[in-house]
Amino acid sequence: MEMGRPALYDSGMSGSLALPSPAQLRLPPLIVACLAATWLIWGSTYLAIKWALVSLPPFFQMGTRFVAAGILLGAFARWRGAPWPNRGEWLSAAVLGALMLGGGYGATAVAQTSVGSGLVVAFIAVVPALVALGQLPYGVRPSRLEVAGIALGVGGVLLLTRGQGFAASPTGLVALTLACLAWSLGTVWVRHGLPGGQRLALAPGAAGYASQMLVGGVLLLAAAALSGERPVLPPDGRALVSWVYLVVAGTLVAYSAYMVLLQRTSATLASSYSFVNPLIGLVLGATLGGELISNLEWGAAGVVCAGVVLLLAGQATRQAR
Repeated sequence: MEMGRPALYDSGMSGSLALPSPAQLRLPPLIVACLAATWLIWGSTYLAIKWALVSLPPFFQMGTRFVAAGILLGAFARWRGAPWPNRGEWLSAAVLGALMLGGGYGATAVAQTSVGSGLVVAFIAVVPALVALGQLPYGVRPSRLEVAGIALGVGGVLLLTRGQGFAASPTGLVALTLACLAWSLGTVWVRHGLPGGQRLALAPGAAGYASQMLVGGVLLLAAAALSGERPVLPPDGRALVSWVYLVVAGTLVAYSAYMVLLQRTSATLASSYSFVNPLIGLVLGATLGGELISNLEWGAAGVVCAGVVLLLAGQATRQAR
C-alpha cells in the first residue's frame, strides 16, 4: 500500500464508488500461485501440526521443521550458484526468524497443545488488522475498500467462533496473542524496515529464505532444550507424515510464497490468507475430522469469502492507479 488519497472514487462522479474493472482485478500468475499456496496449504497445516504434536512437542516440532527446510533450501540455492548471505543479511534473517518463526510459529504450536484448533485458525484473522495498525507509523493508510474487506473478514471469523463449542485456556490465548503480534510485526518490518529506518534485507531469493529458516529453527530448538521438551522417538506414523508435510508443503512452498508476496505486493494482500484459512479448516474438519458444521458456521464462511473479495478488489484498484 502507498500513501495518498484512497483510490476509491471516480474523479468524474463525486462521492460515488468506482468498482475495479475485470482487467484491474488481474494479478500476475506468480502472485496468484503464491496466494493459492498460502490460502490452501497453510489452511491445512493446523491439522498437520495437531497430528504431529502426538509425538513431537511444539518447539521441537517447529525447530526441526525449519532447520530441515532451511538446509534443503540452502543446498538448492548453493547448487544454483547463489552467494551465501553476508553479515547484514544474516542480521535481517535473525530478526525476522526470531519474530515470524520463533514467535509466530512457536507460539502457535504451543497454543495448539491447549486450545481447540478452530479457535487457533479463527484467531489469526486479526493479523491483517494488526498489520494495518503496524503500518500507520510509516504513513501507510489502507483504502476504504480494503478497510471494509478487513472488517468484513474479521466479522465473519467472529461469527465462525460463535458457532463452535470450545473452551480455551488463558495460557493458550496469551500464546496466540503473542504469535499474532510477532508475525504482524515481522510482516511490517519486511515491508518498511526497523523503526530507526534500517532496512531488513534478506539475501536474494532462496538463500535469504533459507537463512531465515535456519536461524528461526535454531532458536526454536534452543527453546525446546530450555523448556525440557522430549519427543517420542520413533514418532507415530501419522505424526511423521504430518511433519514431512509441514517441512515440504508448509515451509518450503507456502512460507517461501508468503515471503515473495511480502516483497512484491502489499502487506494487506499478503495477509489475506488469514481470512481463507478458517474456511479450509472447516472443510478439513468436516471431511477428515468427521466434524459437524452448522448452518451458522457455513454462513460465516461465506462472509469471510466476501471479505477476501473486497480486500483483493481494493488492492487491485490501488495497483491499477
